[in-house]
Amino acid sequence: MKEEVIEIDIKDISDFKNHPFKINNDLNYEELKNSIIDNGVLVPTIVRQKDDGKYEMLSGHRRKRICEEQGIQKIPCIVKNMTDDEAIILMVDSNLQREKILPSEKALAYKMKYDAIKHQGKTSDPLGPKLSIEEVGKDTGDSATQIKRYIRLNYLIPELLQLVDDTVLKDKRSILTMGLRSAVELSFLPKKEQEMVYEEISYEDLTPSHFQAKKIRELSEQGKLDSDTLESIFSEQKPNQEKRISFNENKIRSVLPKNIKDYKIEEFVIKAIENYSKTLALERGDQNDLEI
Repeated sequence: MKEEVIEIDIKDISDFKNHPFKINNDLNYEELKNSIIDNGVLVPTIVRQKDDGKYEMLSGHRRKRICEEQGIQKIPCIVKNMTDDEAIILMVDSNLQREKILPSEKALAYKMKYDAIKHQGKTSDPLGPKLSIEEVGKDTGDSATQIKRYIRLNYLIPELLQLVDDTVLKDKRSILTMGLRSAVELSFLPKKEQEMVYEEISYEDLTPSHFQAKKIRELSEQGKLDSDTLESIFSEQKPNQEKRISFNENKIRSVLPKNIKDYKIEEFVIKAIENYSKTLALERGDQNDLEI
C-alpha cells in the first residue's frame, strides 16, 4: 500500500532531538541543493506528529535545511505514527546510508539505536539483549565488535574525539589524527587523565599507537598514570614504525615536469633540493665563512 504524501509547512517541523548527524556543506549537499532548486524535493521526508499537532523530522534534515535556505515554505512528507524508540531506529537507519559519516556521528547514532532496541526488548536472542549489538549494525557492514568500539567513543573528551574525526575530515599526512582502536583504549580513562593525555599529545605533536594506548590504560587502572609515565610512553618509538616524512602527492605532482616517469620522481626531487640548498648557501655567503 502506497503511503500518502502531504505538503507540510517547514516552520511546523522541528529537527529530531539530539540528532547525531551533522549537516555539512560538502559536495553531496551542493548536488542535492542544485537538484532541489531545479526540480523541487523529489523524495519525501519522513516525519511524525507531536502531541502539540506539529511535526518532528525523522529523515530529511538536509532537504529541510536547503528548503529553508531557498525560501521554500512547504516540503513533501510522509507522516509516520511511531513511538520514541521506533523513531530513533528509523532516524538512525535512514542516515547511516550517507556516503561520509564521522566516527563521532556513528558513535552517538549507534548508542541511541542500541538503547532504543534494549528499551524495546527487541532482540533475536531469547536469553537477553546480547545480539542487539548485531541488530544495531544490520545492513551497515560494521561488525558487532566495531559497533562496540564506536559506542565507546561517547566516553572520550571532545578534544580526543576530534582527533578521531580528523581521520575522515583531514589529510592524515598534514594533521594529527588518532585511530579508532587507540581511542577506544583511552575512552576508559577518567576525564582528568584524558585531558592529561591530550596535553601530552599537543606537546609532543603525536598521537599514541594502539600498543601505547593500551599501556596508558593499564597504568591508569593501576593508579600509576602521571605526566612522567606519559612522557616516557610517548618518547618510545612505535612498534614497526620508523619516523618518516610524508608529502601531499598532489602538491608535489603540481610542480613536477608533466611527463616525468614515476620511478624518476625521487631522483628529481633529491636533485631539486640539493640545487636549492646550494642556492641558499650562496645567498647566505656560507662559502665565505671563516674557519675559527
